[in-house]
Amino acid sequence: MTEIEKYIQQFAPHIQEKLNVLRQLFFEILPNTEESIRYKIPAYKVGRHHLYFAAYKKHIGFYPVYGLTEIEDEISEYRAKNTKDSLHFMHNKPLPIDLIKE
Repeated sequence: MTEIEKYIQQFAPHIQEKLNVLRQLFFEILPNTEESIRYKIPAYKVGRHHLYFAAYKKHIGFYPVYGLTEIEDEISEYRAKNTKDSLHFMHNKPLPIDLIKE
């Protein structure tokens, strides 16, 4: 079992399902990405940078998400209130898969 699988396995089944969907989307969108754990959360290398996701009590955080002015209207409802570089996907709503693919 990989470190990412161990991370995902610690959450409730409905959250695991969403985390696995995100993981598969990252591999679909970024086929040559390197997967690892950084800052105790899943990380995916994109060039010199990393994308991250993490599960919390009420949401899944998606980091960092900045410099996307062309789709800001679409992502604004997911934008975290206290930080400008992350999105929050609430557990009680479906993942915006098409938006994540953008």
